[in-house]
Amino acid sequence: MGKNKKKKKKHHGELPEGAEPEELNHEEDAPIEKFNKKGKLSNAFYNQEILRLQTELVKLQYWVKETGLKVIVLFEGRDAAGKGGVIKRITEPLNPRGCRVVALDKPSDREKTQWYFQRYVSHLPSAGEMVIFDRSWYNRAGVEHVMNFCTENEYQDFLRSCPEFEKMLIRSGITILKFWFSVNDEEQEKRFRERATDPARRWKLSPMDLASFDKWVEFSKAKDEMFKYTDTKQSPWIVVEADDKKRARLNCIAYILNTIKYKDVVPELMELPPRKIVDNYIRPPKNEYNFIPEVY
Repeated sequence: MGKNKKKKKKHHGELPEGAEPEELNHEEDAPIEKFNKKGKLSNAFYNQEILRLQTELVKLQYWVKETGLKVIVLFEGRDAAGKGGVIKRITEPLNPRGCRVVALDKPSDREKTQWYFQRYVSHLPSAGEMVIFDRSWYNRAGVEHVMNFCTENEYQDFLRSCPEFEKMLIRSGITILKFWFSVNDEEQEKRFRERATDPARRWKLSPMDLASFDKWVEFSKAKDEMFKYTDTKQSPWIVVEADDKKRARLNCIAYILNTIKYKDVVPELMELPPRKIVDNYIRPPKNEYNFIPEVY
């Protein structure tokens, strides 16, 4: 009888001629290139880092809940600067019961008669919660002021009151992180045009965006004035250079993780008990149910 030939094990499909599994493993373990040929972050490096940072965000959320922290993360900046993208990446892995996104519409007639900060107070975090504001009370210092939606007295009162309001929040035990997303005018115009031509993203281009498009300088002045009053030692602004969306997302999430000190209190792996078997129950036949058409 002839000798039994030892078959090679398959490794992710058929092996190339003459290749051994060890050789392929070595190639798979090769370090990921950080930058692509254009000098930007490579997709492979970005995907690796965003996954790592999102895992840390989960640990942070467990710590916030465990210790009863109250956290506000506030995003402001130019239209199309990438605020929504980073918010999506932050919330993606988190439990929505402990992390809420607040994105308020324009105030109602009733809310216009209230104390300015009143509509935001009801959305502040309770113990163990993180609240993300996709635009916030700083609307008054930005779009409301530039587009003349508030009076000069209301605007000036906001600049005086806002630092005191934030001091009150901090004294009550709330941690506030304020991010300003900065993008140059050419990059903003490019993103606006992409939104205008893409039906899936056209909803992001609002009439207000179009109305404010020609007011670049006015919004710059408003931002500088806002910083002069509200960039305080207790509640500083953190500027995020956002011309490169991927860098902005990674840098922003890394800053949050480095600023809020946390420990890994993620529960240990839970073992599922054996499923209980019930022999005397017969389920109804499938033809009694309405199933969704299998289009795909």
